[in-house]
Amino acid sequence: MSDNHAHAQPASGADRGDLRADCANCFALCCVVPAFSASTDFPIDKNAGQACPNLQPDFRCGIHAHLRQRGFRGCTVYDCFGAGQKVSQVTFGGNDWRSAPRTARQMFEVFPVMRDLHELLWYLTEALALPQSRPISGELGRTLEEIDLLTRENPGVLAKTDVAALRRDVNVLLLRASELARAGIRNKRKDRRGADLIGAKLKGADLRGANLRGAYLIGADLRQADLTMADLTGADLRGADLRGTDLAESIFLIQSQLDAAKGDAGTKLPPALTRPAHWSA
Repeated sequence: MSDNHAHAQPASGADRGDLRADCANCFALCCVVPAFSASTDFPIDKNAGQACPNLQPDFRCGIHAHLRQRGFRGCTVYDCFGAGQKVSQVTFGGNDWRSAPRTARQMFEVFPVMRDLHELLWYLTEALALPQSRPISGELGRTLEEIDLLTRENPGVLAKTDVAALRRDVNVLLLRASELARAGIRNKRKDRRGADLIGAKLKGADLRGANLRGAYLIGADLRQADLTMADLTGADLRGADLRGTDLAESIFLIQSQLDAAKGDAGTKLPPALTRPAHWSA
């Protein structure tokens, strides 16, 4: 659905290619499964399990190139982490919900579960890649392998998965990885977990090693700020100004956070992420 992910191509394991959306091999599950209401992100109401009116018979979006202009900004910031093609091609063996309508209900039930599992795999893969997380690499690796195996289970097993419990367990590991990664920052580390920083004036701020997990940074001015080794897990960056911001070594930053923000050619990004198409040149 998003501007960037629609054309993402499978890459090597190091690039987390199997955790990137490959819309050409998905049955447009993100255009059918979620519900949305008329708002600044969507111009219409749509019920869960109902196909978007812009969805074409070939599972392509009829207004993909003009989503933002047509008011479907929410579509451009959605990331399934590759769950769409996994459910379409692996879990259901290439049988789509249109030609095999009996699969629709179960497919739509499994998709959000798979999406959550793939998101956890993305974070665990990043945590494993952090040199500082070596003391817990064994636990990280085992947890990643267990969840990866779970994503290959049959629809019945997937539908019964307790994702909330898995997320709690994984979060404990990610917190430990974050603490290890940020421990090496010499300046006083800032704990701003869940902080209300909506519209905050943080231009040029030294946020190296800051804990910004779940922080509300909606519309914040972060121009030229240094977020090296800052933990951005779940931080709300909608409308945040990231022009010239150094995010090259930020940790647990994901593509949808960038897609929801504003930036430019001077914004430094982690190698695993892509500069959004709508950012200024």
